[in-house]
Amino acid sequence: MVSRSAEFRNGNGSAHGLDAVSLAIIEQLQEDGRRPYAAIGKAVGLSEAAVRQRVQKLLDQGVMQIVAVTDPLTVGFRRQAMVGVRVEGDIEAVAEALTAMSECEYVVVTAGSFDLMVEVVCEDDDHLLDVITQRIRTLPGVRSTESFVYLKLKKQTYMWGTR
Repeated sequence: MVSRSAEFRNGNGSAHGLDAVSLAIIEQLQEDGRRPYAAIGKAVGLSEAAVRQRVQKLLDQGVMQIVAVTDPLTVGFRRQAMVGVRVEGDIEAVAEALTAMSECEYVVVTAGSFDLMVEVVCEDDDHLLDVITQRIRTLPGVRSTESFVYLKLKKQTYMWGTR
């Protein structure tokens, strides 16, 4: 096994040194989040119990989550959009307000023509219109928005590995 390590910073700014075994465990779970710990152990050279402990530690530290990824259309969310947001003043305050909205699945501070990019998942067009006009555009500091409505979801994966 290659003895490489990576530095990972969680949302609280604390650093996690990840060794090659932890990285390999993460990659195994990205391939199949329901893969048995015994199978992961065989792939990475650990016992089932050791894998279980490492996975729990990675979860507790906020390094990863194990979740079911759905196709929004199949679970009743018929409209998705990426919303570019231009902000005057405190970008962090606007970003925090957006993260508190259940419809905002992805909030990123960016460089470029938008200060924030926000992925919004809604039940229908009326719901999307309400979220954009009544909730996002009315936030203090929001100068303007531009919406990019999704017509068809072609790819949605989380398989980038641990590079």
